[in-house]
Amino acid sequence: MDGPSRFDDDFRRRFRELLIWRRDVRRFLSAPLPDGLLEELLALACLAPSVGLSEPWRFIRVETPAVRNRITAEFERANAAALADLSGARASLYAQLKLSGLREAPVHLAVFTDRATSQGYGLGRRTMPETLDYSVVAAIHTLWLAARTVGVGLGWVSILDPARVTSILDVPAGWSLTAYLCLGYPEEEMDFPELERAGWEKRAGVERSILAR
Repeated sequence: MDGPSRFDDDFRRRFRELLIWRRDVRRFLSAPLPDGLLEELLALACLAPSVGLSEPWRFIRVETPAVRNRITAEFERANAAALADLSGARASLYAQLKLSGLREAPVHLAVFTDRATSQGYGLGRRTMPETLDYSVVAAIHTLWLAARTVGVGLGWVSILDPARVTSILDVPAGWSLTAYLCLGYPEEEMDFPELERAGWEKRAGVERSILAR
């Protein structure tokens, strides 16, 4: 059977389950991923849409312990600064949150947007150059879902200074950090956000997200 009709009701149900069980993971097992699995997942990520077929995503696997330690130290510095901006009960709650799996995750992946790429000949981004970044985010989300289908968790570490991370990783000029990701098998499976369980925030729901004009 060809075309969209192959996606039956059972597929749509399981796809919804995939979206529900896709979580931002911070608690990882240290067990490595099987050989070749990361490459398979990145190949799927590269099927994501991109403006003008520019494919501006650039993935760096961060493996050197010394470099990982510098990234972790940068997270700890930025996290302490974020905590210092809070007070009272919210500060106390923030201090209890586990906001990265940098020390445990077997895979560190830095994802950059190549804003200097000539691929795509600039199509679609003259008026909205930020669509290069959006394209990379689409690839990251594709990677996130693909990882979940094989039981791998992904955590997006945003408490980092992009300029410092870019300097640490010494990437080509024109590359802009979009995400620093941790991947590995999660300690536990959850079908709702860890931040919700911790009492930090609740999902707003679709009603709050849709407006009419």
